[in-house]
Amino acid sequence: MSEDIVSKIQSQINENDIIIYMKGTPEMPQCGFSAQTVGLFKSYGVPFTSVDVLEDPEIRQSIKEFSNWPTIPQVYIKGQFVGGCDICNEMHASGELEKMAKSAVAG
Repeated sequence: MSEDIVSKIQSQINENDIIIYMKGTPEMPQCGFSAQTVGLFKSYGVPFTSVDVLEDPEIRQSIKEFSNWPTIPQVYIKGQFVGGCDICNEMHASGELEKMAKSAVAG
């Protein structure tokens, strides 16, 4: 993984309160897991940014190495890696994800 791609990913994460690395776009997800994850954040009414990993094979591979997480989607809130679809669903069920998301964009 090149230094350039690492700094590109780090910049994206630092510059956005909530960022989802996903397959497709929020309007047109290209996998069910990405669609579920985006749906959670849309249901909270919070702004978020997304990166379509299908558009950039280098980011698609590098984000997995960057986070040490093997699957897409990947969610970062306030610079912190939260997890993928399963973890987001678990955190949603407990109310933790919504709290985290709303507090990230409140400040």
